[in-house]
Amino acid sequence: MTTAQHADLVLTGGAVRTMDPVRSQAQAVAVAGGRITFVGTVRDAQAHVGPRTRVVDLGGRTLLPSFQDAHVHPSMAGVNLARCPLHELPRNLAVYQAAIREAVTRQKGEWILGDGWYMSAFPGGTPSRHDLDAVTDGRPAFFENRDGHGAWANTAALQRAGITRDTPDPADGRIEHEPDGTPQGTLHEGAMELVRRLIPAPTTDEIADGIELAQQYLFRLGVTAWQDAWVEPRHLAAYRLLADQGRLIGRTIANHWWDRERGGEQIDELVERRAFGTLGRLSAGTVKMMLDGVAENYTAAMLHPYLGSDGRSTGNSGISFIEPEALKRHVTRLDALGFQVHFHALGDRAVREALNAVEAARLANGMSDTRPHLAHLQFVDPDDVPRFRALGAAANFQPYWACDDDQMLGLTKPFIPADRYGYQYPLRTMHRSGAVVVGGSDWSVSTPNVMAEIEVAVTHRSPELRDRGVFLPDERIDLPEALAMWTVGSAWVNHLEHETGTVEVGKAADLAVLDRDIFAPDAGHLGDVKVLLALVAGRAVHEAAELEA
Repeated sequence: MTTAQHADLVLTGGAVRTMDPVRSQAQAVAVAGGRITFVGTVRDAQAHVGPRTRVVDLGGRTLLPSFQDAHVHPSMAGVNLARCPLHELPRNLAVYQAAIREAVTRQKGEWILGDGWYMSAFPGGTPSRHDLDAVTDGRPAFFENRDGHGAWANTAALQRAGITRDTPDPADGRIEHEPDGTPQGTLHEGAMELVRRLIPAPTTDEIADGIELAQQYLFRLGVTAWQDAWVEPRHLAAYRLLADQGRLIGRTIANHWWDRERGGEQIDELVERRAFGTLGRLSAGTVKMMLDGVAENYTAAMLHPYLGSDGRSTGNSGISFIEPEALKRHVTRLDALGFQVHFHALGDRAVREALNAVEAARLANGMSDTRPHLAHLQFVDPDDVPRFRALGAAANFQPYWACDDDQMLGLTKPFIPADRYGYQYPLRTMHRSGAVVVGGSDWSVSTPNVMAEIEVAVTHRSPELRDRGVFLPDERIDLPEALAMWTVGSAWVNHLEHETGTVEVGKAADLAVLDRDIFAPDAGHLGDVKVLLALVAGRAVHEAAELEA
């Protein structure tokens, strides 16, 4: 064997989970020129070792295709990492106030900005302006919650926006009020824009720097490809800047944000943006359409009304942000132009409206390879489950939410009819239907830690609340199915399956090494697993000291 045939890197002595069609296993992988050149036994791997080959003994640890996140927000999360992120803090008002008080001392400019608070930290899920006033020194402050469907504003921010007891709710949102009618400090959905539109937008350079921060954060978790599910022109400009400068290493699918205040006239602009945003590892052929809100504030679009605190029907079935017939027209035209459509569809009515739109596109245009996908899927009516496979639409789940956490028990369960409660997060049902099932974190709404997401998919218990009961146990999936969501499944929805998503000879060496054999009887909790090495096309983008310890 000549030197030219020797590998640059050999990872040997591991539990290699290839995630190929037959889910084969191996012990060693060789990489040369950024591609996988060998998958097999430790013994046979020796033939690929030359004088300049780096050899890493995995010591029985797991080697996988690196993870792909099919629904995440790095262009926003990265900027917020430099502000006042609350996501990882204990869900407690005093803790939030301490973090905000510290941020006030270092944030420049007029506004105090952050995100990531949990509704379960506040009575009724609605924080008060007074609690924010107490720690913001009179400066206007605005903090989006973890799911991006509500915001906490202080008195100065509300006054700056001209929000009073007489301000009407926008059509797509709601202003919370105190008993005397004064604005309370919580803004839901479209009401957030009343304040958010006043906040100075970050510059292209600031967004680009934030994306780089987010990229490195994702690499540390083994995530090397993603769909950024909310990309406005300013975000796309930052991505293009990074791509031009060679700073965008992860494989990125930018999702153009559909402006629901406009109609089909924006499609020509999206065609232009697609061309501008396609360079190297950046592609921009996906459009993100938000169809509804979230169940916790009764804006998820439901087939049956929410219940009130007295257990009776409220008559409120949530909000459809895009009129269903218009949605069909828009999706049909986008599909004809070769765009993938990525839907936010959380309530069962939103899911049905999304599938109806995909069906209209299929009837008009025929079956195609556009690979539409529906994200969140908190509620799916059983009649709609088989439609995913029939229409070629992928089911994009965020499994971290499928557990009995405080938000589920306090803000969802009491307000959903009992006969509909079991239709939540139908992971196992969707798998058994034959649909393509993919994984997304929705970071910074929840953790981008894929192994924590996988733990919940398998156990239906939160890694933070492992002593609680199991949420809807019949919808749990097994570990190989969960791994497939974040590897071969997401690679398919990302149109990357010919390049990545499995460990096979000829594919790009996008790989991850975990700190243990996750299938071993003594592996411990999946959410505690660490990523020791992440590769993109054979390049180490994250490497922990423990890798060769």
